Amino acid sequence: MKLAMAQTVVSTDIAANGAAIRAMIVDAAAQGARLVGFCEGALSGYSKFQIGSPAEWAGFDWAAQETELRSIAALCGELSIFAVVGGAHRLPDGHPPHNSLYILSDSGSLLTRYDKRFLSNSELGGWYTPGAMPIIVEVDSFRFGCAICIESQFFEIFSDYERMGVDGVIFSSYGLAPYFQVALRAHAGLNCLWIGAATPAQKAGKGPAGIVGPDGEWMARCAQEPEPGLTVADLDRTDPTYDIPLEKGRPWRVKARQGDIYREKQVDDPRSHTRDEY
Repeated sequence: MKLAMAQTVVSTDIAANGAAIRAMIVDAAAQGARLVGFCEGALSGYSKFQIGSPAEWAGFDWAAQETELRSIAALCGELSIFAVVGGAHRLPDGHPPHNSLYILSDSGSLLTRYDKRFLSNSELGGWYTPGAMPIIVEVDSFRFGCAICIESQFFEIFSDYERMGVDGVIFSSYGLAPYFQVALRAHAGLNCLWIGAATPAQKAGKGPAGIVGPDGEWMARCAQEPEPGLTVADLDRTDPTYDIPLEKGRPWRVKARQGDIYREKQVDDPRSHTRDEY
């Protein structure tokens, strides 16, 4: 399947953000992509950058965001493409919203939603409410998990997804700092996963949107310029480039974690147990 990752300009204008997302979906579909990912807050805007302060959530135009989400979903149905769109998710009783990724299906419906679980210290200060669970979506037999921003710093997010049998992770962030890029390459190589990374166009100078292969190498990247862009890559399990990570590495690690291949080779001998001998 073809995966696309985007970098769009994120503004305070929800309608403009929606139009930018739809234009990129049209481009992705024209290139044969089956799934396209967008950055954290791509539709709603993200924290202080577009919202201003936590108190501003009280006046946030939730109706406008829902209108745009429904329009984006309808376009996905028309073009037969999945989209992962960053946006806030309203909660009742004055609770801060979730920092979320909406997964829109190729039939034009809302398939599910991922809520960021590991919030930053500033996000916990009234900006967002943490989520509680991973999600997995399937596109043409490829299974994807989701992660957002600072979750790149938590190895368990990616190792847990690998144990759950995903093929890749859609990673959305409001910026891809150099150490985020290092972490994503490491997670991809260690867990033998594809990782698609999306960022806003205005942050692309620090690191553009791109796709990492299961060997930990970048397969495709947008231009490192503060302008909209889209990058597309073929995810092919039979690609000889990924024979070792996909056909050897992942199956072997399953056996290694079970431990039998080690227990059957262990010996019960004093030389093995004694720690104070040369």
